[in-house]
Amino acid sequence: MELKRVVVTGFGAITPIGNNAKEYWENLIKGESGAAPITLFDSTNFKTKFACEVKNFNALNYFDKKEAKKMDRNSQFGQIAAREAIAHSRLIEDEVNKDRVGVIWGSGIGGLETFETEVLGWAASNNIPRFNPFFIPKMIADITPGNISIEYGFHGPNYTTVSACASSANALIDAKMLINLGKADVIVCGGSEAAVTASGMGGFNAMHALSTRNDDPKTASRPFDKDRDGFVLGEGAGCIILEEYEHAKKRGATIYAELAGGGMSADAHHMTAPHPEGLGAYLVMKNCLEDAGVTADEVDHINMHGTSTPLGDIAESNAIARLFGEHAFDIQINSTKSMTGHLLGAAGVIEAIAALHTIIHGIVPPTINHFTDDENIDSRLNFTFNNAVEKNVDIAMSNTFGFGGHNACVLFKKI
Repeated sequence: MELKRVVVTGFGAITPIGNNAKEYWENLIKGESGAAPITLFDSTNFKTKFACEVKNFNALNYFDKKEAKKMDRNSQFGQIAAREAIAHSRLIEDEVNKDRVGVIWGSGIGGLETFETEVLGWAASNNIPRFNPFFIPKMIADITPGNISIEYGFHGPNYTTVSACASSANALIDAKMLINLGKADVIVCGGSEAAVTASGMGGFNAMHALSTRNDDPKTASRPFDKDRDGFVLGEGAGCIILEEYEHAKKRGATIYAELAGGGMSADAHHMTAPHPEGLGAYLVMKNCLEDAGVTADEVDHINMHGTSTPLGDIAESNAIARLFGEHAFDIQINSTKSMTGHLLGAAGVIEAIAALHTIIHGIVPPTINHFTDDENIDSRLNFTFNNAVEKNVDIAMSNTFGFGGHNACVLFKKI
């Protein structure tokens, strides 16, 4: 059986540095930081008092009041990004067969704010169980693809992938494989997360995973810098429309790139720490290259997972140096988490969108906030520090790794 080709025909985003895909890309190129003091809850007593929140967000600008109350912030973000991507791809105008359109969505946690609100309400109620009837539907991670399919009448494969921070990258890979096999013509895929809550921040703080650079939030996310001290929590969503190549050509869709490869692996090492030698990272990129039928020396750009954590940045850098050899030093590498923070389950898709734009525009966004080299990271690697770089990109990869040792990697090719 010959596998069908998969292409990108639309995308949308709502992020800490832009409330649509165009704003997001423009601010990536400018090197804008989305970090600022937390406004979503009182962080006075927390170790970390800043995050990368979506700015100027009002759900009532997107949903009527009745509908907004039925949705967690997480699923609101997801539906907003999906609407933009679907409009961008002109799926509805071209009257595609909706029975052959699926929705696959990634979310690491789901409706955390809803869960927190409902449980706190119960705890304060003298043990009287007065719960919102929408508590469970608002909370569950798979409600987002359900809501998207309900809005548009898409009857194809519909589910959620959960692999912590790799969730939306896994959604892209699942969507690719289903289209490869002819199970759908189009899949709306992506991810969303809204974990900037008291329990989200408190939980990650308890793990010592977050930066505590409260005196200077905008420089706190500093991947590969010697003085990095943890990731900055972000929120938002991204969506990519994946489509079978011949189907896209037949309807005259604009094709932005081909999703040529997807790789997956497991560290099988520790609940939260990466494999010290970057074994899982090495394997996932190797698997992705093999899936795409691409050799290591053809890769022009890698959007790294690059979370600004002491162990993770070293392990991933070592994996790249090991897999790509001398060519590693010619690859334009970056970590856009230096600007967006870490969107957890949505990280994979918003970084895939950033990688896509390097192919479309021939420019690679910077890794901002670099001040001091880390002697444990090979200085010959080109991390695109502090300023965007013009570069013709034919092949771009994006890495996403999650707690539990889940690794996912996608590869886009100019078409």
